[in-house]
Amino acid sequence: MIQLNLLPEVKLLYLKAQRQRRLVMSLSIITAGSAIGLLLLLLSINGLQKKHMSDLTKDIKRANSQLAGKTDINKILTVQNQLGSLTPLHDQKPAAARVFDYLNETTPASVSITTFILDFTQNTATITGTSDTLSNVNKYVDTLKFVTFTTEDKDKPQPAFGDVVLSSFGLNTGAGDVSQAASFTITLTYDKTIFDITEKVDLTVPSTTTTRSQVNQPSDLFKPTPTVPAAGGAR
Repeated sequence: MIQLNLLPEVKLLYLKAQRQRRLVMSLSIITAGSAIGLLLLLLSINGLQKKHMSDLTKDIKRANSQLAGKTDINKILTVQNQLGSLTPLHDQKPAAARVFDYLNETTPASVSITTFILDFTQNTATITGTSDTLSNVNKYVDTLKFVTFTTEDKDKPQPAFGDVVLSSFGLNTGAGDVSQAASFTITLTYDKTIFDITEKVDLTVPSTTTTRSQVNQPSDLFKPTPTVPAAGGAR
């Protein structure tokens, strides 16, 4: 079948141009509509934000007015601030009550303490006491040197005490109690972790030393300073 193109070429070009113009106009209308829609959306969002901010400002002013009308509001706020600082302050204070547990765990059964001074600011301690012999005093010093501790976070044993020094000692030749025949003073430093109230501390004492915590009926841990007759004197 033979088809003949009876339309002149100019007419064909005109129709093609018409179709292209309609396509461009359609795309332009769609683009313009989208732009207008986006603009309206942005304006709506901006209006909603301004309204929300205005509502928040009104709420804040109303809350301030209500608080300002309360009696002693400044005192109440001060108390609340102080209550909020109690927990941090509690965590900073040392666990001083552990002293008695540590002394029972580390002090040999043959040693008694007459004076114990603890300085939480310098992390130092001074122990004054008595024993039946100077040999047992030396054992006490060695025991303190090798005491270690662990915590829940640090399972590797660490030295609990450092710079353990037998600063003075003597024999109470006139003492009536043989368990107080020798007197001594020990100075030392300690790891502040062992008194950290936020830590659970476990001390490990050398097994070669029998301490009060291992004796069924130990003697008194604390004893008064022995009284020595004037003629005898302490050396």
